[in-house]
Order: sequence, then C-alpha cells, then structure tokens
Amino acid sequence: MSGNVYREKIEKLLVLADIQIDGSRPWDIQVHNEQLYSRAMSGGSLAFGQSYMDGWWDCEKLDEFFFRILKSRLEDMVNSWTWYFDALKAKWFNFQKPSRAYEIGRRHYDIGNDLFRLMLGQSMIYSCGYWETASTLDEAQEAKLELICRKLDLQPGMSLLDIGCGWGGAAKFAAEHYDVEVVGYTVSKEQVEFGKDLCRGLPVDLRLMDYRDIHGSFDRVLSVGMFEHVGYKNYSTFMNVVRTHLKEHGLFLLHTIGQHGATASPDAWMTRYIFPNSMLPQASQICSAIEDVFVLEDWHNFGADYYKTLIHWFKNFQDSWSVLEDRYDERFYRMWKYYLLSCAGSFRARKNQLWQLVLSPDGVPGGYRSPRYSKSAEPLVYV
Repeated sequence: MSGNVYREKIEKLLVLADIQIDGSRPWDIQVHNEQLYSRAMSGGSLAFGQSYMDGWWDCEKLDEFFFRILKSRLEDMVNSWTWYFDALKAKWFNFQKPSRAYEIGRRHYDIGNDLFRLMLGQSMIYSCGYWETASTLDEAQEAKLELICRKLDLQPGMSLLDIGCGWGGAAKFAAEHYDVEVVGYTVSKEQVEFGKDLCRGLPVDLRLMDYRDIHGSFDRVLSVGMFEHVGYKNYSTFMNVVRTHLKEHGLFLLHTIGQHGATASPDAWMTRYIFPNSMLPQASQICSAIEDVFVLEDWHNFGADYYKTLIHWFKNFQDSWSVLEDRYDERFYRMWKYYLLSCAGSFRARKNQLWQLVLSPDGVPGGYRSPRYSKSAEPLVYV
C-alpha cells in the first residue's frame, strides 16, 4: 500500500475529530516525515508516540489534539495488530508479580527528584489535585490531602498505613495536621530517601517495600496513585492485604485513576516509556475485588480536576526546562510533553476518571457520611 493511501486513510479519520494535516489551527498536526502515515497505521499508539519523540510531527496544543481524538473515539477505529498482542499478553501474564514490583520505581519514580520537584511544586504530590475551592496547584493538593484525612475521619493517636507513599507528602500532612502515626510503603528508593528528610522529626516511618510484604495493624489505610501499578490479576490480593492489616472498625481510602471502557490492554506507548507494567482499573474490576472483603461506603469521581492538574504540571515542567536540559535530552523533553499533554486530553475527554473510594470491613454503624469539600470551604456538603 502506497504512502498516499495511508495518508488518505488517516486524513479521513482525522476529519471526524476536526483535525487537519498541516492545518493552521493549534490542534492541527504538522507532519515533517511522510513515513509517519504507514508507521502509525501499522504500529498503532506505540508507533504514533514514538514518531512524535523522533520529531516526525508536531502540534501546537497536544492536549487539545488528544481531546479531539478521544472524544471522537478514533482510537477504536485504528487498533493495530500490536493492540491485540498487548491485550493477549495482559491476559496471559502477570506483569505486576512480586519479582517485577520494583521495576516501576527504578524506571519512573527514581529518574530524578530534581525533575519531580520542579514539576510537582512545593507539595511534591504526584496525583490529582482537588480544585473545588483552590486557585493554585499547591492549594489544590493541600485541599486533596485535607479531604482525604476528613474522609478517613483521622483522630489524634491513630495509626495510618500509606501504601504507595510517594515522597512522603501525604504522610507529613497527616502527621502534622491530624496528629497520627504513619507507616508508608513505596517501591522507589529515591522517594524513601527524600521522604525521610521531608518527615524528619515526625512520627512517620517510610519503608522501601512491596505492598505484599506489609506487616502490622492499622486504624486507617490510605493508598493514593499506587493502585494503577497493581494490575487486575492482583486486585483481589491487594484488597485482602489491606483487609488483613486494617483493624476491625477501620476505614480504607483508595485514590486511583480509572478507565472508562472495557479493555484489559494498557496503552502500549505509556507502558513502554512512562509507567512499565501498569494498568488502569475498570470500575467492574474494583467492585469484583472488594466483594466479600469490604463494604463500599463512598465512591467519588473528580476526574475532570486531573486536566487542570496536568496542565499545571506541564507548565512547571516547560518553565523549568532550562534548568533540566543539561541532564535530560530533547527526546526526553518530547516524551515527557507527550505524556503529560496526552493524559490531560484524556481526562478532559473523560476517557480517564479519578476515583476516591472509602471502604470499611463490615459497614460503618449508622452509615457513613462523606465530605466533598475541605473544612475551609463553605458550605460543607455531605452525601
């Protein structure tokens, strides 16, 4: 098949999303290498992302481009053989088994605290902010942490387990503002080292350890932005681990990105270059995993807030590139830009969601009332 035929096929698809090749609008793509069309048609999302990293095409507003692609569901029309192969691999193999647990730490979270510090801002929180009353990124992250602590009904003297504790921001906040003792687990060496300095002098113990090796008993359990690395073959194991270490009258808050749609295949480009061995859960998979283990007390979706969070992260990253470019090359810049803005477009299109679940072992006596605003916001709304 000639290159012109491939171009015609892609042009016809892009028209459905109101995108033009070499057009003048910010969401139109500018093609620099005519081999892009055959490469994209044969290699799917992996090849399309690789071609952007290689400089074969550009787009002034990548987030708007991906929003239009996903809103028009074009990805459903161009699944390549690689998509089906990836789906089969996800079905056959457990890529999140214990022997692979630390790979995500080495290949993503350990690539440089300098990068994450400049991108994430003062909070060093690598998850969706809560923008209900916030006007800055740091305010949105603090509002999210406060909301989580209130949903967990933290009380002075309680013990809190933080599974996937990141750089220690949530543990520090809970210890300082709610007077609790925190044990945090992460598979990232850099996160543990940074977090120990951040939480120095506080009743916080951060450990380099997989969630399957947790020990102890806790009044409350928290997991923010870690479940995306568990893998659907391990969801039941994860929930049973939490239940084993949660006291009888405790609460567990799970904060995770979720996918809209029934596919067991992770995005090939994202798993190759950004989050190895990772997979976004479906609502049905979570429900199946908690059945006979927990009572679902609350399910809160504020995925639209992730678009704003990601745009702030990208702006911080872009504004800091002059500081970072001595360590990270131009290909990394294009890869990271593609990552952040493609995700932003996905959340804007509501293809991806952000869920907070509150779970209890046997149901909260008298029922559970969940706050939707930080305590500084008025009015306070319960559901």
